[in-house]
Amino acid sequence: MQTKPFRIGTRGSPLALAQAYETRARLMAAHGLPEEMFEVVVLSTTGDRVTDRALSEIGGKGLFTQELEEQLLSGELDIAVHSSKDMPTKLPDGLHIAAYLPREDFRDAFIGRSAPTLAALPDGAIVGTASLRRQALIRRLRPDIEIVIFRGSVGTRLRKLDEGQVDATLLAYAGLKRLEMEKVATELLDPADFPPAPAQGAICVESRIGDQRIAALLDPINDHPTYDAVTCERAFLATLDGSCRTPIGGFAICHGDALKFSGLILTPDGRREHAIEVEGKRKDAEALGLRAGEAIRAAAGTGFFDSWG
Repeated sequence: MQTKPFRIGTRGSPLALAQAYETRARLMAAHGLPEEMFEVVVLSTTGDRVTDRALSEIGGKGLFTQELEEQLLSGELDIAVHSSKDMPTKLPDGLHIAAYLPREDFRDAFIGRSAPTLAALPDGAIVGTASLRRQALIRRLRPDIEIVIFRGSVGTRLRKLDEGQVDATLLAYAGLKRLEMEKVATELLDPADFPPAPAQGAICVESRIGDQRIAALLDPINDHPTYDAVTCERAFLATLDGSCRTPIGGFAICHGDALKFSGLILTPDGRREHAIEVEGKRKDAEALGLRAGEAIRAAAGTGFFDSWG
């Protein structure tokens, strides 16, 4: 019987903490355990500390997970809670994603200061975002817009917007909802035209492979439709060597036992793109994502990928 608290690792941003607290609440409800049986351990990651440069310049997504994963492997943490879109497609040996919480709305939210929608922005308007996917999609729709690098927490980005540093910014709607700040969104972007990052809107829980005690803890809170959809999306990303240097969008939807995936790759300037859709059984989610990635890579050709640099 567990006598000491389970240790839940997380980053320290308000959004990361909200995700850790949601995970804790679901575990408490699933197992009938009191709050004191779960200790939330806050760690600072390199990605949190370096905010003046794009992730692609300083090492990519793993900068948000490395410190947490080191403590998972050492046994100092029992589980780590992450935004799934921040997770590298290849995890350290000995670790895996054991559970996903029910997915929130995966759309991107546009937050405009000088105009309520992306289409309504004046010519030459300035939009702040650090995401190469969002940059490429904006350039695809509005090549006249100037883009500047915008990093930091949700609150930091909104403060910069309020200060007039930019005319607009984009954030994951799921994060705004988890922070109860969804009212700041002035437009929700249609995923058919502005596909989200693979795994956007999903909270994942990482643990040690083979730890049966933690597997039993997490199994009741694992949302299977989210697990299958995000597994497909991450397989697509992995096939394309997805990182913060590659503009890639994609999302999977589960309907009963079926799954439909839509994916898109772009050049950074948004001028060239390749899209794909695949459908199949949810039990084949990973294979479907791999197939979609391989097909789009073949259709695009090596020259397309060389343009990413």
